[in-house]
Amino acid sequence: MSAPALPRCRWCNPANPVYVAYHDHEWGVPVYDDHRLFEMLILESFQAGLSWECVLNKREHFRRAFDGFDIMTVSRYDAEKCEALACDPGIIRNRRKIQAAVVNARIFLEIQAEYGSFSAYLRHFSGSDVIFESDKTSSTLSDRISADLRRRGMKFVGTTIIYAYLQAIGIINSHEEGCFLYRKAAVTPSQP
Repeated sequence: MSAPALPRCRWCNPANPVYVAYHDHEWGVPVYDDHRLFEMLILESFQAGLSWECVLNKREHFRRAFDGFDIMTVSRYDAEKCEALACDPGIIRNRRKIQAAVVNARIFLEIQAEYGSFSAYLRHFSGSDVIFESDKTSSTLSDRISADLRRRGMKFVGTTIIYAYLQAIGIINSHEEGCFLYRKAAVTPSQP
């Protein structure tokens, strides 16, 4: 007899092991590593208008196609590389999102140079505490970060996308009441 399934957030498809692993081990876990922050920013931007599960199922293809999400490499993509990505059936082949990934990589590097890291940039908006809230798709925090990123020239970074991004990287913890990962009070993470 197998053990009963753990209670999870309603959005987590229990029939998809990739989704379950993402929910259990990544979503809502604080991320400070700029490489991972860049990967999640690109993936969230590709999610616009689609389901996160669709993007997550293509994550390994994205990693391969986008050179392991190496920020410097992506920032140097030319028209030929963008065209090759637009023809890659393993990823979401939206030309505007592909071009945005290149532009966003360049701006990501500019933000790193200005703040020392993209993590420091994000935390200058949010502080070091995790925000615990659920049942939202945007907030004043996502509004402010989105507005600043758009002012800098990033694309596909509207407030809803940025809110989902902040959830994915653990600045906002939105595990639902009843989920085995639900927490009420903030726990200050230790930075690695």
